Amino acid sequence: MSHPDHPHRRLNRLTGEWVLVSPQRMKRPWQGETKPAASEDGPAHDASCYLCPGNERVGGLRNPHYEGAFVFPNDFPALLDEREGSPRTGLLREEPAAGEARVICYSPDHSATLARIDNAARRKVIEGWCELSRDLGSRWEHVQIFENKGAMMGASSPHPHGQVWAGDFVPTLVAREDAYQKEHRDWHGSVLLEDVLSAEEQDGERVIADNTHWLAVVPHWAAWPFETLVIVRDDVARLEDLSDDARDALAALLGKLLAGYDALFDTDFPYSMGWHGAPHGAGDDCAHWRLHAHFYPPLLRSAEIRKHMVGFELMAETQRDLTPEAAAQRLREVMK
Repeated sequence: MSHPDHPHRRLNRLTGEWVLVSPQRMKRPWQGETKPAASEDGPAHDASCYLCPGNERVGGLRNPHYEGAFVFPNDFPALLDEREGSPRTGLLREEPAAGEARVICYSPDHSATLARIDNAARRKVIEGWCELSRDLGSRWEHVQIFENKGAMMGASSPHPHGQVWAGDFVPTLVAREDAYQKEHRDWHGSVLLEDVLSAEEQDGERVIADNTHWLAVVPHWAAWPFETLVIVRDDVARLEDLSDDARDALAALLGKLLAGYDALFDTDFPYSMGWHGAPHGAGDDCAHWRLHAHFYPPLLRSAEIRKHMVGFELMAETQRDLTPEAAAQRLREVMK
């Protein structure tokens, strides 16, 4: 095992990428500032918000007076449902892409977040994710469900919401995870993330929350300071295959995890998150897959100081100072 105070590299088993860890840079005392959450006491309804119930969206469509989760087609989709053009071969290769995009509002309350709604409301969001995965997956190769939370992560609106992009291709990162999980199954005869889950539980240092159906951990190979990986314990490859009990357990685990994030710097914690499951175009060929979610929060030292992936990270290799073990300890402390 690497020395805890000396530089070393860790291999991301899902992508094959290495991460340089430089813990000696964190020896200075921690004096991070805090900034109270600004949106917690905000208005429940904003007349200028295009996601609030009853308000008009760009293009003239008006939202219903919805309660709970609300799904609608994205007014500015990144993918359109028909391919145009033809492939281009050779050095400057191109291919057409098609798909659909949806928006899912988590709550009618403009000031809410996935962390602050209750388990019953979170359960409705999870139900929405599962139905979107099932419905769009019946027509498209891959369904990507994600959330960009907070202006720091480029969220277009503070209203609590996520997005779904479904396409006729398997995106690069998902294809890479698919390949490495399949390679592990071929070589070892076991499911990669099931082995990772067991190894993380045995090690224990990076586990931050768990229940009978889920494990949340700062993964051994984490790139972002307080990155977490949420893995289902059950033999499940896609969201729609989760049992009712697993969906209930996920609502509880996300509530604990996201409340811990908010408590870390006493702020509305920004992040990008996304679900990775077996591409639907693969059909039943998904025994090597295990459903999981990635949370990538940018904050490093306070509510306003973030980690930037620049310089060495852009030109050479991902690097971090705060070890995953130290990050997990800090998260466990605020989640007690």
